[in-house]
Amino acid sequence: MAAPGFEEIASFGLQYLEVPPDQKLRDGGKGILKDVARQVLPSQVIDRPKGYFPVPALKYLEGPFLELARDALGSRAAKERGIFRRGYLDALFADPKGHITPLRGSELWQAALLELWLQAQGA
Repeated sequence: MAAPGFEEIASFGLQYLEVPPDQKLRDGGKGILKDVARQVLPSQVIDRPKGYFPVPALKYLEGPFLELARDALGSRAAKERGIFRRGYLDALFADPKGHITPLRGSELWQAALLELWLQAQGA
């Protein structure tokens, strides 16, 4: 059983492939998406200034947070989902303080939060 809305998204994706390139690139590459979104959302939502939605910050993983990340990313669900390259995760776990994002957060923590969110969603 597909996730709710998946069929609509897949259908839109297939239709998007047929759109001429100049339309795909209009308005910084989001023109066609904004046109579609205007059918269901007010313009004030579409045209508002870009916001910043940070991942809950944790720069250095250690102790219970490191174990939480290890449990989540090493879980059966995470392995079956297969979105994380095991070799890269191994490198992150080998040096959890050595992989920091440009916004000074932990790459390992961000991967763990994504996995925990996916598990919470039943994905």
